[in-house]
Amino acid sequence: MSDRTDRLTTPWGEAVLARFPQDPRDRLRAWDASDEYLLRHLADRQVPLSGRVVVLGDRWGALVTALAEHRPVQITDSHLTQEATRANLARAGVEPGAVRMLTTQDTPPDRIDVLLVRVPKSLALLEEQLLRLAPAVHRDTVVVGTGMVKEIHTSTLRLFERILGPTRTSLAERKARLILCSPDPAAERPANPWPLRYALPDGIGTMSGRPVVNHAGVFCADRLDIGTRFFLGHLPVGDGPRRVVDLGCGNGVVGTAVALAEPGSEVLFTDESFPAVASAQDTYRANGVPGHAEFRVGDGLAGVPDASVDLVLNNPPFHSHQATSDAAAWRMFTGARRVLRPGGELWVVGNRHLGYHVALRRLFGNSRVVASGPKFVVLKAVRGQRSR
Repeated sequence: MSDRTDRLTTPWGEAVLARFPQDPRDRLRAWDASDEYLLRHLADRQVPLSGRVVVLGDRWGALVTALAEHRPVQITDSHLTQEATRANLARAGVEPGAVRMLTTQDTPPDRIDVLLVRVPKSLALLEEQLLRLAPAVHRDTVVVGTGMVKEIHTSTLRLFERILGPTRTSLAERKARLILCSPDPAAERPANPWPLRYALPDGIGTMSGRPVVNHAGVFCADRLDIGTRFFLGHLPVGDGPRRVVDLGCGNGVVGTAVALAEPGSEVLFTDESFPAVASAQDTYRANGVPGHAEFRVGDGLAGVPDASVDLVLNNPPFHSHQATSDAAAWRMFTGARRVLRPGGELWVVGNRHLGYHVALRRLFGNSRVVASGPKFVVLKAVRGQRSR
């Protein structure tokens, strides 16, 4: 089966688009009805696009690819989004540099004439980004948000209203809706609460009572998620020094726990999320951990040499935006097997019902339950061993 690409027809022409990384099993498109609705609205209302166009949250680059002739700025929290955008722009024959790509951690433009917002899953990320972008918005800025009906809630509209100005919604079309905002630069805005810093609870091992730093958009940014809490109670520590990877590191508490317990270990924190890696770096520094650590935004374990790692720790995601998918977990497990030395171990925490043990046995030939609770399970797979 070939990799999945599709043609998006827009008022500015056709574009062949794909998600990243391309997976022949993935039947999801690189855009949805909300992207199409937004592009039609811009054309139907003849919105001037000659000024600075900024696109926030463009999931796979569909919006900036369609609008490339207007040289938009893309702002995203996702490395995978940037990679998809580069590939989609290349397919469209767009000249390099036509789209300026920024991360949510970068300094935003100082003036925005058209602000297009693909509503993110994280309300915290939307809040933080609107607060960062608000100083660049002026009274004549055209602000249009878009999302599927199930993604736009009263709380979403309140954020636009509270930070930018009066806000209303459009009628729904094909289960998509637009958010139409009239900026009020004179409005008093709240202070930006992000990043959020707090002390972890007791009873979680090495990280008990220690500080954690969360940037907006990180999973469970305002509290310790229960899966990570379970994992922290069952980490393999005490065998260092080792080369360890916190794969899909989130806020970095797992890798930081190992670094504290094994001061001689080298820990690589990696995630495809820019806010996650920023959080991991800040959490690590806040705990004054001795030793060496590396922080890398990227596609899983891409770029890590084969057979160079002793231990991989992983709490894999099972959602791609709103869709449930095991693709990310499978790629993480495959990458872990490649980078582990013979005898190296992959430790995984996940919901019991996800059945990760099946995938691990297929890849490693073995999988053992280390700890089991009512909802979560910690599994271990060893490179170079077969099931006994």
